[in-house]
Amino acid sequence: MIRRIIVSLVRLALRIYFKRIEVTGLEHVPLETPVIFVLNHPNALVDPVFLLCLAPRRVSFLAKAPLFRMPVIGYLVRSLDSLPVYRRQDEGEDVSKNTETFVAARKLLAKGGTIGICPEGVSHDEPGLKPIKTGAARISLAAVSTHEVSDLQIVPAGLYYTSKTSFRSSALLYFGKPIQVEPVELEADGSPPREAVHRLSKQIETALREVILDAEHKEALITIARAERIFSSETSPNESDTLTEELQLQQRFVKAYSILQERQPERLRKLEVRMVRFEEELKQAGVDAEELSPPNSTRDVFARIATRSLLFLLMLTPAALGTVLHYPAYRLGGYLATKLSRDSEDVISTIKIISAMLLFPLTWVIVVVLCYVAFGWLGGAIALLLIPVCGYVAILFFEELDRSLGGLKALTFFLVRRRFFVRLLAERKAIRNEILSLGQESPAAIE
Repeated sequence: MIRRIIVSLVRLALRIYFKRIEVTGLEHVPLETPVIFVLNHPNALVDPVFLLCLAPRRVSFLAKAPLFRMPVIGYLVRSLDSLPVYRRQDEGEDVSKNTETFVAARKLLAKGGTIGICPEGVSHDEPGLKPIKTGAARISLAAVSTHEVSDLQIVPAGLYYTSKTSFRSSALLYFGKPIQVEPVELEADGSPPREAVHRLSKQIETALREVILDAEHKEALITIARAERIFSSETSPNESDTLTEELQLQQRFVKAYSILQERQPERLRKLEVRMVRFEEELKQAGVDAEELSPPNSTRDVFARIATRSLLFLLMLTPAALGTVLHYPAYRLGGYLATKLSRDSEDVISTIKIISAMLLFPLTWVIVVVLCYVAFGWLGGAIALLLIPVCGYVAILFFEELDRSLGGLKALTFFLVRRRFFVRLLAERKAIRNEILSLGQESPAAIE
């Protein structure tokens, strides 16, 4: 029951923090046999939470031992049946205790359970996959080779964030094709051979790279993201890409980028300069690339304005109330994330979500108590029902307002500076064609 409550609350927090969450590849997850999920680790405690809440199986985790001693978090990881991992980089940890952890993991798998492991061993801000540890391979090989587990599969699970530190950004959980673990002849001490461990670890690494965005340098990742924004901005609003398609497109850009750096570095550099100049011009105009499209008709424009205006009128009162009541907790959460993260982007979202799960309910309790004192039980009950709803309406209101202002800026730009607008449209098309041309000339063709 405690686990269900925790999972339900965390799932709700995820759905509020992220505007869009997509899960793909569920058909690759075995529903009956033992499974080890291997997960990339760019966003601290948020990463395992995605697997916990959205995997079609009940998952136990291997978690670093210091988490078990932390207030609140220690209680949570124990409630979720996590197993401690003792790492050399954690001061004072006895790594020999990992033998007990590996035995417990094999017993869990033998019962048909599932385990989640982040084989990079540490959360990080790097643009690609860090060298993976061998724990997942050693547990897997030992489990099947001692015949404790007869059918074990390793499922790669990739996390892709559009902006991992931003409230109301988007996230994708991508399950890849499973790896079937085959038994090997064990060493005299009962451990799997080093060569077999290395081979399976390489398989895990390759499988993980197929479900994540893996770039060598942050500069390359910035260029690739810029190319994807411009390339995808010609898509009709009715044909917007899924996050899976966005990730796969960026993966193709990564492959093409590395090849072009070797074979046509000057042409690639010119394209990068051209894209930067194009985005600077968009910034000066006050519009985004996806807003750069001429209106379909005057009637359509006025119909959308009228619909949005009516929507804003209906949302205005609850949104204003929700904003006033929740803004102090929202700002405090942001402040704590900035101060406690110590410039490590990978923990910002974790701190924000934990802060929100503590500060927003505290806000509700304070308001409910004040309403109870002023208006009695009925006032307190109404406040308890309405205040969280008003907070969510406030989020939707400002998202719609931001979208409407963007569309209004684009329309004004089209009407007042039409020649400049048309030139930017032509430049976007030319950049897109150049990206296509470069992709077709490399083995990693961008279609």
